[in-house]
Amino acid sequence: MTEVTDADFETEVIGSRLPVLVEFTADWCPPCRQMGPVLTALAAEESERFRVVQLDVDTNPLTTNAYKVLSMPTFMLFRDGEPVRSMVGARPKRRLLEELADAL
Repeated sequence: MTEVTDADFETEVIGSRLPVLVEFTADWCPPCRQMGPVLTALAAEESERFRVVQLDVDTNPLTTNAYKVLSMPTFMLFRDGEPVRSMVGARPKRRLLEELADAL
């Protein structure tokens, strides 16, 4: 899974031709660590439909603040450079896909 930063968010997420699911995460967040295997599997299984990336909120405050992220993990789906879906909290892969289905 790709990690993005304040410096490359514009290129990697906003400028992506595919939709991008961004996980706003932190090392100290147990639910974020729980989502690691789920997101890694999604990144591999759905690579033709959308990308999955992570952004560490502690080291990337500009993007975190720009999208008003207050809780981790926050998942934000970007399509055509715009956020189209936002979800907070860990969830199973199937539920995550169900919640994204109509926004992809």
